[in-house]
Amino acid sequence: MEPEHIDNQRILVVGGGDSAIESAILLAHGSNTVHLSYRADAFSRIKPKNLENINSYSQSGKLQLLLSTNVVEIKDESVVLNRGDSSEDLFEVENDLVYIFAGGDCRLSFLKRPACGSQRNLEKQF
Repeated sequence: MEPEHIDNQRILVVGGGDSAIESAILLAHGSNTVHLSYRADAFSRIKPKNLENINSYSQSGKLQLLLSTNVVEIKDESVVLNRGDSSEDLFEVENDLVYIFAGGDCRLSFLKRPACGSQRNLEKQF
């Protein structure tokens, strides 16, 4: 990602870790419209300075926080998000770019089923 080359775009950043926060802040400079979607209702694992910065950017209107949301569908010019369990909780945001920061903790338990190979083979591959 080269934020200095991204201008006048409607951007959704997905995630709640430091990488997502830092990217959203970088993208919020200039004429971009930035939304940050995070599934929880508060940030719990980010650096204190990132928390201070994201709150400042949100309060100043440089970006919009969409807490307690999940992406349901990515369309050509918009993204559908959900704030709950029913279809009444769906809403749509106009969008040009999506950046997903889903974390670096690789969960491989679903690969351990017999159809995917043995534990030993998985450990060698990953």
